[in-house]
Amino acid sequence: MNITIINGPNLNLLGIREPGIYGNEGFESFLTRLRNKYSDITIEYFQSNHEGDIIDKLHEAGFGKTDGIVLNAGAYTHTSLAIADAIAAINTPVIEVHISNVHSREEIRHRSMISGVCRGVIAGFGLDSYRLAIEAFVK
Repeated sequence: MNITIINGPNLNLLGIREPGIYGNEGFESFLTRLRNKYSDITIEYFQSNHEGDIIDKLHEAGFGKTDGIVLNAGAYTHTSLAIADAIAAINTPVIEVHISNVHSREEIRHRSMISGVCRGVIAGFGLDSYRLAIEAFVK
């Protein structure tokens, strides 16, 4: 099985950005633990602060290159019809994830432009949200 994790803007700052919301662990160390836990799964990782790069990666991964996409689009979740259109256009299922509980934060974060075209949504479990998404694909 192959899983692609795509992280959007500012998620390259995990571990140093607002640790009260996002925790103290950087994504690279978490990714190492995740790959060790799921050693029988190939987990590809991509992060970009640029909307078009995220769309390009969705297109690249979304036509049979991977079995599932775990997407944390960051703030683009709430603003990007273009990312929603890209998800709708591809064949590979996408699970939307968020580290924080977006519904307990600012009102603008309560609405997702991408949820309706994703297989499901996992939010509020810290970095463990990614593991839960992988578990959903495994089952």
